[in-house]
Formats: sequence, C-alpha cells, structure tokens
Amino acid sequence: MWRRVRPSAGNLRIWQLALLALVFLFWHVMTTPGLVPPLMFDDGTQAAFFFGEPLHIFQRIWDWFVTDADIYRHLAVTLAETMMAFALGSVLGLGGGLWLALAPMASAILEPYIKALNAMPRIILAPIFSVWFGLGMGSKVALGVTLVFFIVFFNVYQGVKEVSPVVLANARMLGADQRQLLRHVYLPSATSWVFSSLHTSVGLAFVGSVVGEYLGSSQGVGYLILQAEGTFDINTVMAGILVLTAFALVLDGLVSKVEAGLMKWQPRSAETDKL
Repeated sequence: MWRRVRPSAGNLRIWQLALLALVFLFWHVMTTPGLVPPLMFDDGTQAAFFFGEPLHIFQRIWDWFVTDADIYRHLAVTLAETMMAFALGSVLGLGGGLWLALAPMASAILEPYIKALNAMPRIILAPIFSVWFGLGMGSKVALGVTLVFFIVFFNVYQGVKEVSPVVLANARMLGADQRQLLRHVYLPSATSWVFSSLHTSVGLAFVGSVVGEYLGSSQGVGYLILQAEGTFDINTVMAGILVLTAFALVLDGLVSKVEAGLMKWQPRSAETDKL
C-alpha cells in the first residue's frame, strides 16, 4: 500500500516557495533569448512580447517601490477603493442575508429579483456608475460592492437556512428568544459560510477597483496597467498584476487571521492539525 506523503508544518512553506521559484525559472528560461531556441508565434513574434521577462518585471517592481517610489499614491488609491468595497459589500451582504433568511415572506417576494440581479453581469454597470458617481473613487467602490455583496449574501442566507431544526427546537425549549437565537444559533451557524465567502470576495473587490480604473481614472494600479497596455509594455502590465496579486494575498491572509480568532470553537480535523 502506498503511503500518502504530506508536508509537515515546518517545510510546507519551503515547498510552496520552491514551486513558485520553479514557475518563475521556467518563465525566465522560455522568454529569455539565448537560453533556449526562442519560442516563436506564427507572426514571428517572440514569447517575451506576450508574456514579459521575469527579470525585467522584477526590475519594474523595484523601480516602483524603491528607485522611483512612484507607485505608492496609486497603490493607496486602489487599496482604499478595495477595502471600502470589501467592507461595505460584506456588511450589506451579511445584513441582507440574515434578514431574508429570517423573513420568509420577504424572501418569497424578493427571491426572483435577487436572482435576476445576481444573474446580471455586473461588470456592465461600471459605465453607469461612472455617470452616477463620477470618475473618482465612488464609482469604483460601487462596482466592487455589487461584486462582493451577492457572494456574501447567498452564503449567509444558505448558512442560516441550514441551521439544524433540532438545535433550534432545543434552544427554544430552554427559553431562548429571537435575539438570543440570532446571537447563539444563527450567527455561529453562518460564520463559517461568511468567511468562506470573504475569501472569494477579496479578489472580487480588487476586480471592481481595477475595472473601474480601466474605464476612467487618473490614478490607481489599474490606471498604470492601462497606460502600459497602450504602449504594449507587457513587463509593466505583468508587474502590476503581480503587485495586485500580492496585496490580494495579504488581505486574504488578514481575513484568515480574523477567521482563526473567531472560529476557535470549531473543532479542527486531524488532517488540519498535521499541517
């Protein structure tokens, strides 16, 4: 019988970083002239034109943060838009999900409208928000809120709906009123669903900010990427993507920290304890 090999808690990060290093090494080898026969496309264009060169990309990031130090104001704008969209969308989704899950009449009336709004490709709202809120941060935040809201809303709604009837009956037998049920039964039941949705929402909040900056802005990381695309500077485009990805991972890590602090009551599996 084959023994399943699992990384230990000590070397898991090393394996992850090694995999990342291999990806960048492969990228470097395939796009650097002279290391291997150049990968050519039908029109004679080399791979580096489409995928960039890692060393040039890292140099661009270094210039942004150290040499020129000109990315900080753009990054601050994008992060502010993302955080506001993430916070507002999460709060509204949490409140809306709890309300409709606990109000069957309202849920039955509003269900088709909510499904219709969720089915709509909300990215197309970006030009409308630009007209309503202008080209400032408001339109980017509004777009991010629409992306985050429904993810959180449906997870909270489903989490409350799946509360065990036995647990509810026992709590009512012990004299719990509606407020106590909300605090001690419904919210704990929905918490794991909420954090699951928040991990997904982090990326969507960035999407809302960057897409809004694409459509009209004079600052932000999305604006830098748009300017680079206009001059076919693929290295700067890739550098912007890496910067956004890194900060999205940081925000996701903060969500994980909060989750670990609030979910201590939840039993951990043996598999989780081994990692």
